[in-house]
Amino acid sequence: MTLKIPVIVNGAAGKMGREVIKAVAQADDLILFGAIDRNPTLQGQDIGEVCGMEPLEIPILSDLESVLVAASQEKQLGVMVDFTHPNAVYENVRAAIAYGIRPVVGTTGLSTAQLSTLSAFADKASTGCLVIPNFSIGMVLLQQAAIAASQYFDHVEIIELHHNQKADAPSGTAIQTAQMLAELGKTYNPAMVEEKEHIAGARGSLADEGIRIHSIRLPGLIAHQEVLFGAPGQLYTLRHDTSDRACYMAGVLLSIRKVTQLQTLIYGLEKIL
Repeated sequence: MTLKIPVIVNGAAGKMGREVIKAVAQADDLILFGAIDRNPTLQGQDIGEVCGMEPLEIPILSDLESVLVAASQEKQLGVMVDFTHPNAVYENVRAAIAYGIRPVVGTTGLSTAQLSTLSAFADKASTGCLVIPNFSIGMVLLQQAAIAASQYFDHVEIIELHHNQKADAPSGTAIQTAQMLAELGKTYNPAMVEEKEHIAGARGSLADEGIRIHSIRLPGLIAHQEVLFGAPGQLYTLRHDTSDRACYMAGVLLSIRKVTQLQTLIYGLEKIL
């Protein structure tokens, strides 16, 4: 009989964490090993009950390292799914790799330098790691459509819209989209006039190769992105809207299963589809 993959969910009581708990609990080939969350009011509570499910007999704990140590003793390779905070994600991932636990990272906010360091650390440890800015298949398709459109348009801007509890801006997905377009070897948005911002940031943030990203944070939003291409007499708009966080779970489960087969860090869901 094939052993089930032990899964630790870090940020288990958050909005995304609760969805991951439900998805893992319902998967036949996975077993929930630990639930980590720093909310002091939830310590010791059963994560299943917190998520509105039947008890799972897994208490919420705040000490990630102790759970990583315990998971490292299991016969089957363990996985840590991280949906925490940009300020904590780097240390979380580094700790997981150090204990041989494969990270699947949904938390955005890792810098290019941090990704480079984690990649080198994962290579040295021969430990798989997946950093996924967006687990939605629809977003992967949007990005592929944007790459195709970039062959015919020289002007493009990105608008990303998220709920007002998101701590980082721009979103990791928007940054990734801009990077994918920039890697095609062209510079976008050739200047037509000499621009002047009367309020700093009015034209958004400037990413690679002249691509601008605009971030919106409002209650009522979940996660949305537009890529707008312009040319004389026409506007080509690509948009992805999230109405339920359950849309990410197919990508999360795929990543959990794939990361145990890797020995290096991979960035982006499209790389494992």
